[in-house]
Amino acid sequence: MNPAALYILGKPEPYRSMLLHLQATVETVIPETALMFKWKLPFFYIENNPFCYLNFSKNYVDIVFWHGAHLTKHTEVLVSEGRKHMKSLRYKTLEEINQQILQEVLLEAYTIRDRKYYR
Repeated sequence: MNPAALYILGKPEPYRSMLLHLQATVETVIPETALMFKWKLPFFYIENNPFCYLNFSKNYVDIVFWHGAHLTKHTEVLVSEGRKHMKSLRYKTLEEINQQILQEVLLEAYTIRDRKYYR
């Protein structure tokens, strides 16, 4: 089995369900992504370039956008916490996931992927 899938399936509930939901959303909204396991985390790549990754912490999950500093939509809910380039959407429960915001941020991140600063 793919190590990225093992990472997700190995997490306790409710975080496993949240990670599976985020994975399914990324793969549906941006079907060109490839799920890989890098730096001990599930990463989504597009054309060999990092796009976003999933992260589990004690009491939340993050979907982290590789160059999130360049995102302009929904900045009020994006978390940076000392990171210069990456920003994330952070969730403590499955119910907190706002599907519309998640999809809009994914699509914006996808549209900026070809800019020279994104590589």
